[in-house]
Amino acid sequence: MTTTTANQPTPFSKVLVANRGEIALRVIRSARDLGYRTVAVYSTADRNARHVRAADQAVAIGGDLPADSYLRIDRIIEAARLSGADAIHPGYGFLAENPELPRACREAGLVFIGPSAESIVAMGHKAGAKRLMMDAGVPCVPGYQGEDQSEDRLIREADEVGFPVMIKATAGGGGRGMRLVETAEDFPAALGSARSEAESAFGDPEVILERAIINPRHIEIQVMADRYGNAVYIGERDCSIQRRHQKVVEEAPSPAVSPELRARMGETAVAAVKAINYEGAGTLEFLLDQDGNFYFMEMNTRLQVEHPVTESITGLDLVELQLRVAAGQPLPLDQDDIVLKGHSIEVRLCAESPSEGFMPQSGTMALWHMPSTLRVEDAVETGSEIPPFYDSMIAKLISTGADREEARRRLVSGLQDATALGVETNQAFLRACLEHPTFIRGEATTAFVANHQDELLARDKGIDARARLLAAVLLYTTDAWGVYGGSISTITHRLPIIFRFSVDGEAADARVSNQGNGCFQVQLNDDSTELTLDAVNGSQVRFGCQGLSETADLVREGSRLYLRYRGQSYRVDDHTHEAATAGDEAGDGIIRASMNGRVVALHASEGDAVEAGQPIIVLEAMKMEHVHTATVAGTLTSLTVSEGEQVTAGRVVAEITPENEAPAKNEG
Repeated sequence: MTTTTANQPTPFSKVLVANRGEIALRVIRSARDLGYRTVAVYSTADRNARHVRAADQAVAIGGDLPADSYLRIDRIIEAARLSGADAIHPGYGFLAENPELPRACREAGLVFIGPSAESIVAMGHKAGAKRLMMDAGVPCVPGYQGEDQSEDRLIREADEVGFPVMIKATAGGGGRGMRLVETAEDFPAALGSARSEAESAFGDPEVILERAIINPRHIEIQVMADRYGNAVYIGERDCSIQRRHQKVVEEAPSPAVSPELRARMGETAVAAVKAINYEGAGTLEFLLDQDGNFYFMEMNTRLQVEHPVTESITGLDLVELQLRVAAGQPLPLDQDDIVLKGHSIEVRLCAESPSEGFMPQSGTMALWHMPSTLRVEDAVETGSEIPPFYDSMIAKLISTGADREEARRRLVSGLQDATALGVETNQAFLRACLEHPTFIRGEATTAFVANHQDELLARDKGIDARARLLAAVLLYTTDAWGVYGGSISTITHRLPIIFRFSVDGEAADARVSNQGNGCFQVQLNDDSTELTLDAVNGSQVRFGCQGLSETADLVREGSRLYLRYRGQSYRVDDHTHEAATAGDEAGDGIIRASMNGRVVALHASEGDAVEAGQPIIVLEAMKMEHVHTATVAGTLTSLTVSEGEQVTAGRVVAEITPENEAPAKNEG
């Protein structure tokens, strides 16, 4: 391995992590293993978070908007000064790819654990990065990345590239500002939408155009480079399973990449980072078509969310390598030292509702327990608040096996054992992905979710019959404060009790009779079934039904019961004592916030005439925008929010007087 003396070591002793949650915890873990002291920063929403408690010191950087706290470079630099930290690790997300942070570190005499500002600028702008890669001989998707951003020019270039075409924001990633356009007629509207989202997310409406590669694989190459000109590639990851252009399942190695193709892609990636004198961890992302051709998409100048799968099959600690490189040490390994062993798969557990377009969810996690059989990266615990200000990902679950099938089987089993109650997640959706025949065969492409969405969401919609039976008995045997644990009065509970309840919104009526000795007779619809509670221990119940004994997890909160059974989470609401409600409110002209979030756009004003389906308000939460439309045609008579305001789910944000109820104009 060759080194030079032109660059000097930059030792440090205390690392401030400019991030939150599981990301901060991940960095703190490796930093401590190397003997570094650690400093956390936190917003007002995170004052009691796990990463704050895990660090040796913590500094508040919160402002009026918690989502913006981690973007305040001035406060982060001041936190380093206050705590005595002499190095800053950006984690991934937030400021990790903002060149102003390494510049500020340089000016403050701090070590930035990442690439130089110049490298971030070079690769962080999609148009410029693509031009650099083309000059370096890296294959790129045909497209347009010119400076002329006029609509007429972009329309002409789209016609030249050919449809379908991808519109991509030049300044960011994560699916923001990205649109797939099938026809020329759809292009102007898609362009306007992509630019608006890019401006909101990155402060830059510039876009590039690329020919859409149909049904490709999304393959990324992990690289690591030091300041002495040494660079290696550390295998590849397959990140093809995505929703809203955001990854949800990742694996290493890719089932579609042969050793020969891995070497070609890896050598291309190393040549690319050497061409820009890159230092630190980075990832080059490629599209792999069905003929084995690969095309450069972008480079992430940071650690990736999915880095654990690479660590699992190589035995390397990528954060440790980042820290060593940042301290000025040469890479401690050559390309021949990197050996891939076994297979690893990661899923991103997100607080979202798959059946509602993967809408982000927030609230209190009533019960949280992750399996010990998997590597779990999380910062959640029972009682944690899942705020609406950040990304919806709340945990990563990673399995490793001797081969792909073993890793897949272990992850499916782990997901069945994972308990996340109180906030809806994509847990069942992830299991459905892993158990789908296309994934099992290793044939999933970026079209996987779109092509199989109905099948993948069917599990979310189905409610196990035993879950309804168990819900009825648990409503009978628990109260608003918790589980009675078998101390049910034999006098007061011998008579049958009728319950009116819902499971995930589906109404049910049950007649429950206590037969004694933990045995209950449940009449549900026209069927009568016997169910036995064998033991209730805190948040877990063991029960028997039709000869089969099983366990389930539960939490009772007032009239609501959260239940996890057979790897599926359910929300049970007791309506027995509720007064009868009016009919469906749809079409009444009242618009309620569908989630906790921030108002980012208003498309109408009070007094405007609106049509049914017309956009009125746009809310943003957890990096996702949701458009609220008029439910009826009429007059917008009340608009109770303003742009930038934070609102809670269910709040009435607008009211429309239907046109057939609008007051007649006084013509006199």
